[in-house]
Amino acid sequence: MTSLPIEDRKAALRHEAAARRDALPPQERQAAAETIASRTFPRSLAPGAIVSGFMPFRSEISPLPLMRALADAGAALALPVVAGRGKPLVMRAWRRGDELAAGVWGLRQPKPDAPEVDPDVLLVPLLAFDRTGYRIGYGAGFYDMTIDRLRRRKPVTAIGIAFAVQEFPPCRWRATTLRSIWC
Repeated sequence: MTSLPIEDRKAALRHEAAARRDALPPQERQAAAETIASRTFPRSLAPGAIVSGFMPFRSEISPLPLMRALADAGAALALPVVAGRGKPLVMRAWRRGDELAAGVWGLRQPKPDAPEVDPDVLLVPLLAFDRTGYRIGYGAGFYDMTIDRLRRRKPVTAIGIAFAVQEFPPCRWRATTLRSIWC
């Protein structure tokens, strides 16, 4: 695989990671989401800290149980809105029970009148990851751009969540100007 162009290698990795995730039975997916929510959160949160999660797409792990636990502990919540290709995500305030609109790819997102916020913590969906902290997503770079924009404004913690089957062994990585890529 190492002789293939980088874009082909990334596409193969994305395909394999999605297939691993898709193969998990729904009850295992739900149990994993509940397990994450039951663990101690890896960062202390000040009352009112803003945590941005995401609505699960396809067979992604659901951050909703974790978001519910964080809100019960005093965090304010937000969800991403796709602003367009090549643009960072817009994070909008969200409370459980708020009506959501259908966005790009059918993703559920806050309505346009929900206030835009700058989260303190981002829960980031991972398509593939390794133990050294590198991740690969679907390829549009939305989270890379968003994290970069937010970190120019204030300190932000990004916490990736995924199923264990989406983990790959560490390999050599090449850094590009904005993100690291699997090679």
